[in-house]
Amino acid sequence: MKVSDKLVEEVVAQVAGQDVIELVKILKDKKNISEFKLAEHAHQEINAIRNQLYRLYDSSLVSFTRKKDKQKGWYIYYWTFNPKRVNYLTTDLKKKRLEKLRERLTKEKANQYFLCTNACIRLNFEQSTDFSYKCPECANLLNQQDNSKTIEHIEQEIRDLQKQL
Repeated sequence: MKVSDKLVEEVVAQVAGQDVIELVKILKDKKNISEFKLAEHAHQEINAIRNQLYRLYDSSLVSFTRKKDKQKGWYIYYWTFNPKRVNYLTTDLKKKRLEKLRERLTKEKANQYFLCTNACIRLNFEQSTDFSYKCPECANLLNQQDNSKTIEHIEQEIRDLQKQL
């Protein structure tokens, strides 16, 4: 299945950072491009390109081969983007997001929260008592928050993610 450019950009931004998207655009649909050519095309230093490539490699979005330069004696790495990995990572990221949402939902249901009148900070019951129900930022009074809308929102997001999975 061909992955859309938008999906590739979203996944790359999440797993490797926004700054890597331009590099992926250069790499996409090409095979075995040297890191020096990538640096030249991206108008960046070789060390910055290597850093970005390693971040992509950590998520298996790129693979490499290395060949020894016979004249200089050092290795040159040639990189290829792996678009098939994007679909797997999309599912994996959704599963991790679902897990975090479930944890947050449990906390929201189990705790009372207090909010500063200036919305500086949101504290749970124990933290609020530690600060005598006063905001540690601005010293205004903390009011108990009705988190039912937050709970509804989290539950809806969980349902949406479950449908996607």
